[in-house]
Amino acid sequence: MSFRLLLLEEGTGQPESLLKSWSRILKERVPGIDIVTCKTVSDALEIIPECEAAFGDIVPELFARARKLRWIMAPHAGPRAGYYHEKLVNSNVVVTNFRGIYNDHLSIHAMMFVLALAKNLHLHVKNQAAHNWEQNRAAIHLPDATALVVGLGAIGAETARLCSEFGMTVIGTDPRVSSPPPGVSEVHTPDALDEVLPGADFVIATVPETPQTQGLFTFGKFKKMKKTAFFINIGRGKTVVLDDLVRALREGEIRGAGLDVFEIEPLPADHPLWDMPNVLMTPHVGAAGPHIDERRTDLFVENCRRFNTGEELLNIVDKANWF
Repeated sequence: MSFRLLLLEEGTGQPESLLKSWSRILKERVPGIDIVTCKTVSDALEIIPECEAAFGDIVPELFARARKLRWIMAPHAGPRAGYYHEKLVNSNVVVTNFRGIYNDHLSIHAMMFVLALAKNLHLHVKNQAAHNWEQNRAAIHLPDATALVVGLGAIGAETARLCSEFGMTVIGTDPRVSSPPPGVSEVHTPDALDEVLPGADFVIATVPETPQTQGLFTFGKFKKMKKTAFFINIGRGKTVVLDDLVRALREGEIRGAGLDVFEIEPLPADHPLWDMPNVLMTPHVGAAGPHIDERRTDLFVENCRRFNTGEELLNIVDKANWF
């Protein structure tokens, strides 16, 4: 069996060198595959009608010309809003993504925030910059603390496991997970979030951006948290209404926050979050680390092999819910 594959660079954030590497590896490992690489959507318009598979951002203009398309590999675990456009969602085209390759990096990033905030590192760093010897000794003893992990997919489950290794009590919410993963004592459905928020010392958001999670964390949600609790977001920026988070921090509804993703990226230089003493921020780098390109390559090559032999693909997306 053989098939034609379109590798589209535009809109993916993947370098041309990686796509060239994929082309070489795929030709070695997938018998009969025919690969066409295009830098732009315009370049791909004449190519896609004969393609059975594609990697990239297959925008409506391109999708409309895809007569033979049966599978798309999305360029990210959670691609941009609008990637899952109406015609794609309502089609029989299968979409897969890269979820599962960032679990260790993102869960460690979450724990970096947990440990730093628990030991007041955010305050000590500011004091260091100001040459201020202030011995803030108030700390959170993690074995006495409860972490609520919102989203118990692969990243959330690993984050929960790490929290439990530090002695924390861990509970979680998830629409798909019903049995507690290792280290988790309770699992609740998303509609129970308001009920479990008040019991958490750390609320860790790992959820993807979906129609249900956009703007999930509003002022009302922060108001239900303990005034001594910290909020951490390593999931998707648009799950949090930033103005509401700023208000909650200013009004003392929560103690502080650790943020890697933001509703607006890059975060504007004049945004108030930059100067808040109870906030730690990183510029959407939680997934960065070694081995990502290799994992991305391995997953894509395996799915191409499976597609070629008619086997079930890995990481099939529920297109209506974007993950």
